[in-house]
Amino acid sequence: MLIAGAIITSTGTIFLFLGSLGIFRFPDVYNRLQAGTKCTTLGAFLTIIGVGIMQPDWFLKALLIALFILLTNPISSHALGRAACKTDVPLCEQTVTDKSQEFEDCRRQAQ
Repeated sequence: MLIAGAIITSTGTIFLFLGSLGIFRFPDVYNRLQAGTKCTTLGAFLTIIGVGIMQPDWFLKALLIALFILLTNPISSHALGRAACKTDVPLCEQTVTDKSQEFEDCRRQAQ
C-alpha cells in the first residue's frame, strides 16, 4: 500500500506542478483559470488520496477533503471566470472565438 500511495501522490504532485506552470505560461485569465482548475483539482485529489492510502487511519478524512476539493474548485473557478467576463477582462489576441459573446447575443434576442 505504501508504494501505491507514493505513486498516486507523486502523480498528483506532477499535476500540481503542471497546473502551476500553466498558470505562469498562459496568456490571459480565462486560460489560466482552466489550467488552475483542471490540473490543480486532479493534482490535489490524487495527492490527498495518496496520503490517505499511505496512512489508512486518515483515509476517510482524506477522502472527505478530496471530495470537497473536487466539488468546490470548479465552482469557484466558474465564479472567477464569470466575474472576469462581467467586468470586461479582455481575451488574448490569439483567441479565435468568444462563446460567451455568442451566449449574450442569444440571451438579448430572447428578451
